[in-house]
Amino acid sequence: MTNYNFIGNLIRAGGDAKTIKGNDSGYLTAIMYMTPYKTLGHNLCPMAETAGCLEGCLNTAGRGSMNSVQKGRARKAQWFIKDRAGFMAQLVKDLTRFQNYCEKRDLKPAIRLNGTTDVRWELIKVNGETIFNLFPNITFYDYTKIANRRNLPDNYHLTFSYSATNATYLKQVDIAKANGLNIAVVFRNKENIPSKFIGLPTIDGDKTDLRFLDPQQSIVALYAKGKARKDNSGFVVDAA
Repeated sequence: MTNYNFIGNLIRAGGDAKTIKGNDSGYLTAIMYMTPYKTLGHNLCPMAETAGCLEGCLNTAGRGSMNSVQKGRARKAQWFIKDRAGFMAQLVKDLTRFQNYCEKRDLKPAIRLNGTTDVRWELIKVNGETIFNLFPNITFYDYTKIANRRNLPDNYHLTFSYSATNATYLKQVDIAKANGLNIAVVFRNKENIPSKFIGLPTIDGDKTDLRFLDPQQSIVALYAKGKARKDNSGFVVDAA
């Protein structure tokens, strides 16, 4: 497997153990990480409390447990909140550089803007255009806990995140399922992942992070990492 290392001001590729698994598929994924919850009075993951995933958030997994990493994510979140125009201008620069980086290496660029957040990027404009319209040759994909995100561009793929922490959020799961979204489920143990869950077949979501290549109407089975291993809210599923 060839290793790549792209570092932008906001996005990075090559430093994530999971996304590099997609390198052999001809894609290179860059991710943007920001502090997800209640930064400067703003919530960049609006369904986190309802979904009960605060304690098990992947923001604390892997390198995310390091203070220096958390400070970097907080810096980006604060920039996004305080100076949206400047932030988006820098994102355009990063994406342009990343697209050129991939082109020179005969790779297909992919981007996760919400590495640890759930921002509705389809509603944010740069000079009247969304980031997806500005970069039609980049495949964007994310996980989301907002079930009613509709009318998305063709180059933006979403996978819904499951939680059984309460009845309110389970209604969102039903909406996502009815809308045909794939659903990511975090299981406690990798060894106990069932072949089906809530009536849909499961696939191994840890083989690759390229969610836009998953078969439709699937359960994307993940397993708990970081603080999520001890989560008992209903976000992490125990399956016999």
